[in-house]
Amino acid sequence: MFFEYADTGSWTSSTYKSNENDFNHIKFRQRVARDMSNRSLDVNILGEKISMPLALSPIGICGLQYPNGEIFAAKAAEKKGIPFTLSTMSICSIEDVAEKTSKPFWFQLYMMKDRSFMDQLIKRAKNANCSALMVTLDLQVMGQRHNDIRNNLEAPPKINLNTIQQFISKPKWCLNMLKAKRLNFGNIMGHVSNVTNLSSLASWTADQFDPTLTWKDIGWIRDRWQGKLILKGIMDKDDAKLAVDAGADAIIVSNHGGRQLDGAPSTISVLSEISDEVKNKTEVHFDGGIRSGQDVLKALSLGAKCTYVGRPYVYGLGAKGQEGVELALDIIYKELDLSMAMCGETDISKIGIHNLYGNPFKN
Repeated sequence: MFFEYADTGSWTSSTYKSNENDFNHIKFRQRVARDMSNRSLDVNILGEKISMPLALSPIGICGLQYPNGEIFAAKAAEKKGIPFTLSTMSICSIEDVAEKTSKPFWFQLYMMKDRSFMDQLIKRAKNANCSALMVTLDLQVMGQRHNDIRNNLEAPPKINLNTIQQFISKPKWCLNMLKAKRLNFGNIMGHVSNVTNLSSLASWTADQFDPTLTWKDIGWIRDRWQGKLILKGIMDKDDAKLAVDAGADAIIVSNHGGRQLDGAPSTISVLSEISDEVKNKTEVHFDGGIRSGQDVLKALSLGAKCTYVGRPYVYGLGAKGQEGVELALDIIYKELDLSMAMCGETDISKIGIHNLYGNPFKN
């Protein structure tokens, strides 16, 4: 059930598939007889120097992919010199991750109806020295994800015939999970007054995503958070302009990994239009469909300043914990470095549309 939580989209998964497949339409310009020595992938993102233009996306319930998964993913990102983003719906809490890491991480916020809890959550992110707050805008209502419905996905999972069969088939996972500090949502349990058990946690969470969220609420957040603010879920150039007006230090072109509005375009197909609209006013980041270093390079060529991966690092995490995340990041780094060199470039900040045979998504 936890693999399928990561490896799925909403409804027919057409947008999830397009996120990956549309990268195939982009072609590099190969250049030769250029000095390819002294290459650098270092960039400055939101005032932070990082080792490559890549960050780990916020992923819910990572701590059920692997025990204490959020901590291990954060430690891997720290070791590799890139940002880690902790989800509101994580298993390990903000404080759990802060205790086990030495570098400030980013925190992702879902806007919920309980504004006092939101206020408290933002204060907790401040107290943990989180260096950026990422507000996800595209989950006011939940997309229908058939695999999660079929699997009765919950945290922790219900005990029934279906889940027992799954547990029996994964004895190593079961034994590993005995080491887990938590099995429920660490940022919520114990921090909401009327949530005292798993049943009340489930009902509270299901009712909390706020369909009334508007741009005015970003102002409410801005009044409470003076640090770097990232707005995630931008798929339209008009929304990008509104995000800039709301004070975003960065926007993320994202369709929630194809897990929300099925039938929406891929993120890579709308990236350049959005980047052209606002890139001189805010940092344009990109999320969705990246499975390799070459995908990173293509997104940078079409206007992204930073990219994100979710599923690739979750697969590594589920397989081998921190070591698996580090391995996934090493693979992406090597592919990005070599592909950049073969395009005749040595500085990742110089990548642009000139490194491609045009933009296949422009008429």
